Amino acid sequence: MANKGPSYGLSREVQSKIDKKYDQDLEERLTEWIIAQCGAGVGQPEAGKTGWQNWLKDGCVSASFSYLVDVGGGVEVAVCLNLSASLAQVVNTLSLSPPLQVLCELINSLSSGNKPIRKIQSSGMAFKQMEQISQFLNAAEKYGITKTDMFQTVDLWEGKDLAAVQRTLMALGNLAVTRDDGTYRGDPNWFHKKSMENRRDFSEDQLNEGKSVIGLQMGTNKGASQAGMTGYGRPRQILNNNP
Repeated sequence: MANKGPSYGLSREVQSKIDKKYDQDLEERLTEWIIAQCGAGVGQPEAGKTGWQNWLKDGCVSASFSYLVDVGGGVEVAVCLNLSASLAQVVNTLSLSPPLQVLCELINSLSSGNKPIRKIQSSGMAFKQMEQISQFLNAAEKYGITKTDMFQTVDLWEGKDLAAVQRTLMALGNLAVTRDDGTYRGDPNWFHKKSMENRRDFSEDQLNEGKSVIGLQMGTNKGASQAGMTGYGRPRQILNNNP
């Protein structure tokens, strides 16, 4: 989380309403899909909303990992890490392979051709991480996500609206399942297929025939009508022809 003071008054009330939109079950489903889509290299997030936020923005994981570190002379020592800081800090300490930036790896895995984000830099610096988030948002928009389904960088970086982050990832999953181009990995039932365009082409003769059809919105001359009824303002004549 960014270093900022607590909210008070109306700001706190608004933030509380936004936080209530966060879906814990949806978090688990999205995490399961991201790991299936990107591979085990993205790790696992810490339990809770804050752990999920850190995992998405800078590759922070919480599970214990064992690394084989070469100490020289052909001897490798297993080092078990219980990570509570960002992976970038651990990588700099042990000279391990860099961690995967989750969102960038996710959008790249959905591309069968050229990767939309060619250079992924894992860094503990704030502006670098925010730059990676912005690159993901630009790539997601080019992939087909509408602007109304996109979250803002501060929504993830500062934890302003993590429910919006969930909506964006859900929209991304829905679109990936709908495309069905072979890049999606995971259970298709995790997401819903979007409605697709069903274009119809009519010939000139068919279009001309339609001009002679009276639409029901304009009324109809079939069925019950007021034919034979007494005009407005006149008394109704009741005649008994069988005394």
